[in-house]
Amino acid sequence: MDADLIRAIEAMVLVSQEPVRSELMAQLLERPVVEIEHMCERLSESYEQAGHGFELAKIAGGWRFQTHPSMSMYVEQFLLDGQRARLSNPALETLAIVAYKQPISRMQIASIRGVDPDAVLRTLHSRGYVTIVSTDTGPGQASMWGTTQLFLEKLGIASLADMPEISSFVPDANIIEALEKTLSGSLELEEETPLTSDAPD
Repeated sequence: MDADLIRAIEAMVLVSQEPVRSELMAQLLERPVVEIEHMCERLSESYEQAGHGFELAKIAGGWRFQTHPSMSMYVEQFLLDGQRARLSNPALETLAIVAYKQPISRMQIASIRGVDPDAVLRTLHSRGYVTIVSTDTGPGQASMWGTTQLFLEKLGIASLADMPEISSFVPDANIIEALEKTLSGSLELEEETPLTSDAPD
């Protein structure tokens, strides 16, 4: 099998959150669709023969990596254990962004946080707190993320309308202005104060 083609297919399927259609891979790799389809089928067979804990499966007209059905018992236990673990600060930040800005795309989240949110979104999605709620109508048709019913249940609220106003967490403009003046005054005082030495004359 073509090693470069295999790596390219694996890379695209791995980073995609949705099944990747053979037509799209064929277009990007400039190969016939039938060749890509055949290569994916051979890859799927090779993974199965090698006895991996994952498989390359054709789902909803596209290809994606997923855990092997025979590993479901272990995966369920792993996810249940993960549910008990506390969310990290990056996960909490991302969840807050999705909650207050939904529907929101992955790129929009990245622009707010300044980092790639893929790993955190996968964690939040696996725990049932966020999900894809729609598709953007603009160029690229990005997947739009939103919170779930489980998210509301965990917060103990009936709807998103019951969430605290985001302004409750932001200081008043007057407070910010006073703080800036205080900090500026402190800096000026430090600059004007002459340096002294503790050493004796």
